[in-house]
Amino acid sequence: MPPYDPSTFPPFAVTVDLVVLTVRRHALCALVVRRGEPPFQGRWALPGGFVKADEDLGAAAARELVEETGLCAQDPAAPAIGNGAHLEQLATYGDPGRDPRMRVVSVAHLALAPDLPAPRAGGDANSARWAPVDDLLGAEGSFGHDGESQAPLAFDHAQILADGVERARSKIEYSSLATAFCPPAFTVGELRRVYEAVWGVVLDPRNFHRKVTGTPGFLVPTGGTTTRQGGRPAQLFRAGAATVLNPPMLRPEV
Repeated sequence: MPPYDPSTFPPFAVTVDLVVLTVRRHALCALVVRRGEPPFQGRWALPGGFVKADEDLGAAAARELVEETGLCAQDPAAPAIGNGAHLEQLATYGDPGRDPRMRVVSVAHLALAPDLPAPRAGGDANSARWAPVDDLLGAEGSFGHDGESQAPLAFDHAQILADGVERARSKIEYSSLATAFCPPAFTVGELRRVYEAVWGVVLDPRNFHRKVTGTPGFLVPTGGTTTRQGGRPAQLFRAGAATVLNPPMLRPEV
């Protein structure tokens, strides 16, 4: 094997960016942080950071998830944990001009979790917040808050966010991923509101109940009930063993 000279290749860095989605107040929301340093200082961005020399991509994404949200990546084969979140690799973004500092390739990850508390900022961010994805992905991929002037998300994060939202919207059609937005025990009504928030539609309650309770392995009754939604006691369910839904829950045409 001939000698390898790394100096003959241009240097570049690798980062992980996180599309962290949750449902808050019946709306699909994403975690964004305000950058405290250049480039794009003062602009909102997805949380993330550089991959360390001694860690792989999954470990870097899991580390950033803990730092930004306090959540741990949930092992699909392990029992559910209280602070667990679904984490999966989304896509890779490597446009040469995506970062003005140097050539940076980002491996984006998608994280899903139930209604999360107010976030905390870390790293080079000086504030963090949940924002409805409809606001973040508005006409120009920008949003304002409390009188702020609107500005696009930093880097190519509007595109990464859009790809993450579409991944979530499509995956809950044919997989049990929608339960990742729910607490360990939930009602059919709470699950329906997840689908409505992610898809941005209104679903017929009776039709939805019939579909999800009739899909083998999707939901398992816990034997308990709750009145946390008000009205009569509602039956509680937990996620079943099925990972693929047959038949799928197809999005209504809008």
